Amino acid sequence: MDEFVSRRPQPTPTVVVAMGGHAFMLPGERGTHEQASQNARAICRELMTFVERGYNLVLTHGNGPQVGDLLEQVELTRERIPPRPLDVLVAQTEGSLGYLLQRALLNELRARDVRRYVVTVITQVLVDVDDPAFATPTKPVGPSMTEADASQREAELGWQIKLDGKRGWRRVVPSPRPIKVIQRHMIREATQAGHIVIAGGGGGVPMTKDPTSDDYVGVEAVIDKDLTSSVLATDVSADLLVILTAVDGVYLNWGQPNEVRLGAVTMAECRRYIDEGHFPSGSMGPKVEAIYGFLQRGGKRGLITDAASLVDALDGRAGTHFVGRI
Repeated sequence: MDEFVSRRPQPTPTVVVAMGGHAFMLPGERGTHEQASQNARAICRELMTFVERGYNLVLTHGNGPQVGDLLEQVELTRERIPPRPLDVLVAQTEGSLGYLLQRALLNELRARDVRRYVVTVITQVLVDVDDPAFATPTKPVGPSMTEADASQREAELGWQIKLDGKRGWRRVVPSPRPIKVIQRHMIREATQAGHIVIAGGGGGVPMTKDPTSDDYVGVEAVIDKDLTSSVLATDVSADLLVILTAVDGVYLNWGQPNEVRLGAVTMAECRRYIDEGHFPSGSMGPKVEAIYGFLQRGGKRGLITDAASLVDALDGRAGTHFVGRI
């Protein structure tokens, strides 16, 4: 019996890879279509590592710079073109950035004579209408404004406005926690069939339920894409959650003379580092929390690294590895 079991074909492992919206726009770039296309192709070459190693692949991405551009377009044209709400703009960037990735992935697959389909899913994500984030919006979106313009928008449109450091006055919106991905079953089935799925762009389109009709309702909010990726990784029974960022791993005492990159981290160590405040909420905090949540819900492995170190990280020579054991 043992010999028979050992010869059974093993199920294909699934990886969810989350990357930021700045992957489409490198430092110093304007974010033109040509630049975004070139950068999408470059990151997709790195992602072929997972295809070559036999993974089923789900890809998520941020949309911060891109949805910010759309919001600025809305501001510049609102007198001539009816403005679209933020949830619609998030869906637009899911489609446009998904298209760039989908095209680049298909071209990389064709270059390797790999027969797999790629699909982009406009992903809706359920959030709690009573989430505390709705009472205290904190996520800056859109262009900077003068204090006078900000006050006018606040009065006319009911926006909440805050001073965003040196960037000036900006609109802030809620950032509620994701509960579940509405298209999760379809994404899982497509992934298990061997297709590459691009989903959860920009954290997905935030949805609540109308208490009267039970209809889904879009809300003007922004969900953290790493937290959505964590929930999605659980939903599709992923074996590995990878978060690609701008640095090669997670560091303690970042930016200090005694900074040190973490190699392998257990759940207990991860929890301790979080409680000690090593990971700021505006940078590495949500990424580490996303990995920790995935492991808490039964995930096996997590990895945080940058695209350039991906191959070395998968081989254990770089990156920060999180394991689902105490």
